[in-house]
Amino acid sequence: MSAPALALRGVSVELGGRPVLRDATLEVARGELVGLLGPNGAGKTTLLRTALGLLRPARGRIEVDGDATRRRRGAIGYVPQRHEFAWEFPLSVEEVVMSGRSGALGLLRRPRVEDWRLVDEALERVRMSALRERPVGQLSGGQRQRVLVARALALGSPLLLLDEPFSGLDLPTQELLTDLFVALAREDRAVLMSTHDLAAAIDGCDRLALIDGTIVASGAPRELAGERELWRRVFGIGERSPLLRLLEAVA
Repeated sequence: MSAPALALRGVSVELGGRPVLRDATLEVARGELVGLLGPNGAGKTTLLRTALGLLRPARGRIEVDGDATRRRRGAIGYVPQRHEFAWEFPLSVEEVVMSGRSGALGLLRRPRVEDWRLVDEALERVRMSALRERPVGQLSGGQRQRVLVARALALGSPLLLLDEPFSGLDLPTQELLTDLFVALAREDRAVLMSTHDLAAAIDGCDRLALIDGTIVASGAPRELAGERELWRRVFGIGERSPLLRLLEAVA
């Protein structure tokens, strides 16, 4: 059996001396779209940034394709939250997407034919080819999100981490991206997505991972949907929460 594309094994993270993640264990296999769900402050972004190598765990082990020594930032496509990108820089759409190739290009090498092919393919997949020369500062919120997804795709990695990709998007853009993420998983990529959009995650993901300072539970949406008390505990919701009615419709 092949190693999972991403494995976190007993990972704990402290920020400013405060524990944020405690003994978190999670695997993501190729061919799988996993939704990471939890309340604000549960550690979703911390887990993604630690997997990417931006944060150093206090304890535990992170493996990419079974290798704990692999340079993770160059091996993982990453879509940050939209506000984390400096949209005021005078760059075109295609230049931003090409910046996703920086880990593969290195500091001095200019883009080659293969690099531009990957950029073209990424722009096509998010339906932004017609706007490739437009300055990114002139884009709408939904267009900016699609550019960040294309930037991650241009790396050509089989592992993608997505941090709240649906935040602030209109429904057509959400549907476009949901269909894309499902398609990427079916192409034997591994996709881990944090999101507050519970309906989209339940409908589109192969597996859900509930997080509240650690990974509390993981399973297929229908498996977890019947665990009312689990959802109440993780999200701190009451018996009449609309979330529970949504879960009842799935179970």
